[in-house]
Amino acid sequence: MDNVIEVKNLNYQVGQQKILKNINLQVPRDAYITFIGPSGSGKSTLMRIIASMLNATSGEVLFNGKNQSEYEPTHYRHKVSYAFQQPTLFGRTIKENLEFPYLVRRKEFDRSLVTQYLEMVNLNETYIDKSVNDVSGGEKQRIALLRNLIFPPEVLITDEVTTGLDTENKTIVRKLIDQFNKERNVTVLRVTHDDTEISEAHNTITIENGEIKNV
Repeated sequence: MDNVIEVKNLNYQVGQQKILKNINLQVPRDAYITFIGPSGSGKSTLMRIIASMLNATSGEVLFNGKNQSEYEPTHYRHKVSYAFQQPTLFGRTIKENLEFPYLVRRKEFDRSLVTQYLEMVNLNETYIDKSVNDVSGGEKQRIALLRNLIFPPEVLITDEVTTGLDTENKTIVRKLIDQFNKERNVTVLRVTHDDTEISEAHNTITIENGEIKNV
């Protein structure tokens, strides 16, 4: 089977506290895996290591068969994208946020394509020119997620991105992620405590006390 991510004998500790213990994991290409388990069990830490935001104490992460460290960091983060629980919009306007993926790739902003993306999450072209202070929390999360997806990554990591959203916004966000997984072949690694998301998940991995309990 073609694995996009492999984690081998991975450990992470801070001082004497062992947060992840001998994690071994294979993530097939195009998979949608939901990580569950108690708060503080190490789920988010593992996701941050896979996203190259933290360095493991020992062990390795392979992306497309190559060690994570062999990739130029910016290139790697274009391919393995991490969506935060608390969406952060920078600058003054929504355009600055949705233009950012183009700027870092030295490409010209495509307003018509961005409008299509906004419509996928029940927003419209007028949002491009809005102030970041004039959108709701749910709208911020949708826009922040689009920022991750305008140039679809190979792997999207979502760390409790629906926490605090109302039912309507949760549904919109889930639908968008599902669509990119099914239609754009984006591999999804999702951390959640949401009962509905867990009950609907087809592929779950439980992490407890820094260890994988099932695969």
